[in-house]
Amino acid sequence: MNDPKTVLRYPQVQAEALADWRFFLMKLHARFRTGSFVKGLELVTRITEAAEEADHHPDVVLTYPQVDVDLHSHDVHGVTSRDIELARRISAIAAELGIEAAPREVSTLELALDVPDGEVVKPFWATVLGYDDEAYHQVEDPGGRNNALWFQEAPDATGEVQQRFHLDIVVPREVAEERVAAAVAAGGSLVTDEYAPAFWVLADAHGNKVCVCTADGREPAAQ
Repeated sequence: MNDPKTVLRYPQVQAEALADWRFFLMKLHARFRTGSFVKGLELVTRITEAAEEADHHPDVVLTYPQVDVDLHSHDVHGVTSRDIELARRISAIAAELGIEAAPREVSTLELALDVPDGEVVKPFWATVLGYDDEAYHQVEDPGGRNNALWFQEAPDATGEVQQRFHLDIVVPREVAEERVAAAVAAGGSLVTDEYAPAFWVLADAHGNKVCVCTADGREPAAQ
């Protein structure tokens, strides 16, 4: 438990009795109901100070009227004793400020794509989305803003009929063609550029489609 490199599993995290936090998808998640932007900023400032002192940094989102915090150790892609310790410290700070946690409100939307072999298409999806592909069976936004994409093993899930969703990744106009070319080089194919520069349609090696989009030709014209 004290080894900062040891990844903790669900029963170990549950045993820590972190009342303000919930553990899923290899992260600790908490929401603190601040009630105002000013109070939220005060909490974020205090969290920043604690994170700097611990030399361990959470992902923090400040909105009105709440602060969302995710904790995991990026170097081992999971929760460790470092996260447990910082979670306790953040809860203590919130209590000092009179801010209540709302653990029942936390959630993560997981995007899952049925594929025969995730490792075959993983480089394509990491490249076309601009994600990291170091995590097991998924690709992740290095900035922590967008949803991860999980690959679910499904031997027969190939071609047009089986796909039940597609992703639109919206990028700056100057990035789009570079992203398209890189995704094709990473094992994908260009389905059509008929609608470019509004969007290009690409597919991975199993035929699953994704659109690389820009605001050029896609956003409504000024009135």
